[in-house]
Amino acid sequence: MALPGSLRRQPANRGLVSHCTHHHIVVFLLTFFSYSLLHASRKTFSNVKVSISSQWTPSCLNSTAPELRPYELWNSSHLFPNAEEATLFLGTLDTIFLFSYAVGLFVSGIVGDRLNLRWVLSFGMCSSALVVFFFGTLTEWLHFYNKWFYCCLWVVNGLLQSTGWPCVVAVMGNWFGKAGRGFVFGLWSACASVGNILGAFLASCVLRYGYEYAFLVTASVQFAGGVIVFFGLLTSPKEVGLPELGADEDDGVEEDANRPLMDDDDADDDDRNYSIQATDTDSQPKAIGFFQACCLPGVVLYSLAYACLKLVNYSFFFWLPFYLSNNFGWKEAEADQLSIWYDVGGIIGGTIQGLISDVLQKRAPVLAISLLFAVGSLFGYSRSPNSKPINAVIMAITGFFIGGPSNMISSAISADLGRQDLVRGSSEALATVTGIVDGTGSIGAAVGQYLVSLIQENLGWMWVFYFFILMTSSTILFISPLIVREVKLLLHERRLRMLAE
Repeated sequence: MALPGSLRRQPANRGLVSHCTHHHIVVFLLTFFSYSLLHASRKTFSNVKVSISSQWTPSCLNSTAPELRPYELWNSSHLFPNAEEATLFLGTLDTIFLFSYAVGLFVSGIVGDRLNLRWVLSFGMCSSALVVFFFGTLTEWLHFYNKWFYCCLWVVNGLLQSTGWPCVVAVMGNWFGKAGRGFVFGLWSACASVGNILGAFLASCVLRYGYEYAFLVTASVQFAGGVIVFFGLLTSPKEVGLPELGADEDDGVEEDANRPLMDDDDADDDDRNYSIQATDTDSQPKAIGFFQACCLPGVVLYSLAYACLKLVNYSFFFWLPFYLSNNFGWKEAEADQLSIWYDVGGIIGGTIQGLISDVLQKRAPVLAISLLFAVGSLFGYSRSPNSKPINAVIMAITGFFIGGPSNMISSAISADLGRQDLVRGSSEALATVTGIVDGTGSIGAAVGQYLVSLIQENLGWMWVFYFFILMTSSTILFISPLIVREVKLLLHERRLRMLAE
């Protein structure tokens, strides 16, 4: 007779250590850096906007334009009459990218569950690298400037880049079970922040030669990464003859530890014990449908919650350096360097909160507590004095309580949702569910960038922070049913343990 799941659960780090092999380490590093490279190319575009704006406007109206360029050549190729219109178009490209990226996430998740994840990820990385090369390097070398061409390229880039996140989360979900998933995914989700830093570093190294070389370097590195992923990534343990998650017949306790947190059914699992060999193709599970994935418990609630939270998180990503420079009068370079502390706080927050959720075996209560503190930190940061050390500390705290939950929802919780017992026979729900959650979040982020600029222009920065507080509170509201359910389960499990003693 099986004991209740709450009494059979073992410490998460014990199961993680006992089943970690060199294959797990390789998968961790390859997926980490593959998404870092995708984010690096996005960051490059943000870092060279001033140079692009200078190139797209007449030198007589732009004091930052190089003086040695032939005037006839420059005058025949400029896109905009002034720098303000060029900057507005660059912002439009950001919005175009986010919307196409959001749409692509829904499609890429479905494609990733039906094709080999390694093929989809490698294709997305290499193809996106080629688009970035065409956009920033080839057009400049050929002196070909066209607004519609740029828009089309950036739509395609958003669609191709959307293949990254659903695929890497699905691969990680195949290799790392519930045991330690919060800690592992919290640490692993730092890949986006590392990519931002890498993109800024690569661009700054070659920007003095021209912005086209910044695109060339990041595109080349990303293309090489896609080739390495194609030849080196293992998408699941069965490719090397290891049992898949939940299929280990020799350790019933570990099987229970690998069951997703989203499942609360403690029924006997004897009929689910099976083993998948590397050469077994007949038992290949079928991919889940899009609407079936939407109907899985928790998917819609977490998707809506992530739309609100990613809006806040991406607003800090796009607007924080501008806010520091505009509000405090700090130099642009200083503001860029200081904004890194938000990413640092998010990395630490995602790791620590993921570890705590592993210990509790519940995610929603940890998210709720962090988001409540996030409301307070946003209020405090909106009143930060004109002091760089104080601002950096409050910024890191804000990143801890906002970036941490954002990383958890997009990685560990998405993996939990995609490995529920309702789809235990169809592990190919991982990419689809991840695409739904992150796609909905990206739509919120895209809408948010327009709303932030609108609020800031008409009401000021203080109302922008009030808007962030409202969105953070809405995140808590959307997951409140899950919070109540998981808190009740924690209390019930505590009573069972007391009776067992």
